[in-house]
Parts: sequence; structure tokens; C-alpha cells
Amino acid sequence: MEEKEEKRGLPRWAETAVVIFKIGLFTFGGGWSIIAQLQAEFVEKRGWITETELLDIVALARSFPGIMIVNTAVMMGYTMGGLGYAVLCAFAIAAPAFGVMICVTLFYTAFRSNPYVSRAMLGVQAAVVPIIISAVLNLRKTAIRDAAGLLIAGVAFLLFLFTEMNNIYIVLLGGCAGLLVQTLRLRGAAAAQGAGKGGDTDAANPS
Repeated sequence: MEEKEEKRGLPRWAETAVVIFKIGLFTFGGGWSIIAQLQAEFVEKRGWITETELLDIVALARSFPGIMIVNTAVMMGYTMGGLGYAVLCAFAIAAPAFGVMICVTLFYTAFRSNPYVSRAMLGVQAAVVPIIISAVLNLRKTAIRDAAGLLIAGVAFLLFLFTEMNNIYIVLLGGCAGLLVQTLRLRGAAAAQGAGKGGDTDAANPS
């Protein structure tokens, strides 16, 4: 698809809108299901953002109020091109759902009583699960780089699973823990470097 769009000479903003619209049209199962598609389209295929940037986008989108999929698209657009891209991505991601909801509203009674629609939706929801899992597995190396990251992820998972703590607080606690770990590491590295310089000075100037 990338080669076809390049042949048509689509500018980057138009290509971004087309891809985001397509993602919005075929995204089911909530905001988490968008991650794998964003990774495939913008990280692996086009290389417009990195996996680290995608993780930051998802973390911020999940923390803000509102619909996660829209938040993610807005943050994605802003990362790639600023405010104009953010507005463009917001409209592109919301347009398919808006159109579908208009159709469903007009024919709500028929959809509600149709057993085939209900059965199809059960299959769609089940198919979304491996997509979400694949995105998590693909991003784990970027998100969890060492034992400290694994510990933070484990604690966050337990808090999410066994407590009623708001997700925003879990993300904020994770950020504070990461800041603390990195600060301690930098201080330790600075102390070790200072000790090394002191040893070199003593060796160069024996008493």
C-alpha cells in the first residue's frame, strides 16, 4: 500500500489522514486494539515514529479523560506534525464511527433484533484479543528494558488487577517510580565516575 500511495504522490498529511481513517474504520474492541495497527502502519511500514514514541503516546492517551482511540490518534498526529495533524487525525479517526452510528441509529430496531449481527459481533470481539496481545508482545522489549522496568510493570499489573485504583494514578505512580529509579542510577554513575577520577589523581601524584 505504501508504494501505491507514493506513486499517487500523496503528501504526508493526506497519507496520514487516509491511514488513520482506515484504522478507525476497522478498529473493534476499544482503544487497545488500535495499538497493533499504529505500530504496523507508522512504526514498521513508514518509520515515521519509533516504538518508544508509540509507547509514550499510548501512555498519555490512556491517562487523559475521553475516548482512548481518539486520544491516541490526536497524540499520534501531534507527534508527527503538530496541532494541524492532531486535528486532522481526530476527524479522521472519528469519521468512520460517526457514520456507522448514524446508520445504526436509523436502523436500530433491525440491528437489535437481528441474531446474525449479534453472532458476528461476538466473533469480531474474540478476534480482537490476539491483535491486542500481539501488540503487547511486540512492544514489551521497548517498554521493559531491565529488572526495574519488569518490577514496575508487575506492580502496576497487580494494582490494576486486584485494586480499584484509577488507571491515571497507576500511570502516575509508574512515572514516579521510573523517575526515582533513573535518578538513583544517575547519582550512582556520577559517584562512581567521581571515585574513578579521584583514584586516577592519587595514582598520578603519589606521596
